[in-house]
Amino acid sequence: MSELRVVVTGASSGIGEATVRAFRAAGWDVVGVARREERLRALAEETGASVVVADLTKQADVDRLRDHLEATGPVHALVNNAGGAKGLDSVEASDVDDWAWMFEVNVLAVKRVTSTLLPLLRRGAVERGVADIVNVTSIAGHTAYVGGGGYNAAKFAAHALTEVLRLELNGEPLRVIEVAPGMVKTDEFALVRFGGDRARADAVYDDVPEPLVAEDIAAVITDAVLKPRHVDLDLIVVKPVAQAAPYRLTKGELAVRPEVVR
Repeated sequence: MSELRVVVTGASSGIGEATVRAFRAAGWDVVGVARREERLRALAEETGASVVVADLTKQADVDRLRDHLEATGPVHALVNNAGGAKGLDSVEASDVDDWAWMFEVNVLAVKRVTSTLLPLLRRGAVERGVADIVNVTSIAGHTAYVGGGGYNAAKFAAHALTEVLRLELNGEPLRVIEVAPGMVKTDEFALVRFGGDRARADAVYDDVPEPLVAEDIAAVITDAVLKPRHVDLDLIVVKPVAQAAPYRLTKGELAVRPEVVR
C-alpha cells in the first residue's frame, strides 16, 4: 500500500494547522488546503506537507483540488475543518450577510468538498480497508445559546449533514466522524467573530482555567482516524473541564467544593 494520505481544510491556522502537524508526526502524507498561500507555504516548509491554495466556497477551486489529488495519489481521509463564526448579535439584530457567510463556510463548503472527493475516498478505502471523513463542527451545533444565532444554525446544519451522510454511506467501508469542540483558544476564531477587535476577542478567554488549544483537537482527530478500521467514533464532544455548556463556563481557579456534612 502507498503512504496514507489525508486532506485537511482550513489548514492555514488554528485546528487545521495543528491537524496537519499531528498527521505528519503520525507518518501520514498531508495535503493542507486554505486560501492564504503565504501561510500554507510556511506550513509546508516546516512540516513537509503538500498544500493547495483554494477557496472552498468556489466549486472551480474544489474541482482543481480534486484534479490535483487524483493526479498525485490516493486519499484515505478527509478532515473538513474550515469554518468560522461572525458576531454575537441576536437573531433579530444580526446581519443576514453574516449568516450567509457562516452557512457558506460551515455547511455548503463541507457538502461541496465531500461530494467532490468521495470517489477518491472510496478508492482509498479499497486500498486501506477503510477511509475517513471527519467533520469538525462545534458544541454550538448541539446546544443553542444566546448570541449563537447564525453560528448555532450553521453548526446544527453541519451536524445534520454529518448524520445523514453516515446513514447514506452505511454498508461501505467509510467512517463518518464528527468532532464537536467546545471552547478552543486559537489565534483567529474569536478575532474573526468580532470583526478584528483584538481586545474583545482576547476577553473571551480571560480568566478561563485552561481552555482547550488547537493541538488538543488535532490529537482527538488523529486518534479517531488511527483507530482499528472496524471502530467508528461517530460523535466526539470535547470541552475544557471549565466548560459544562456553551453558556456555563467557570472563570477563575477550579477547586474542589467542601464536603457536605450530613
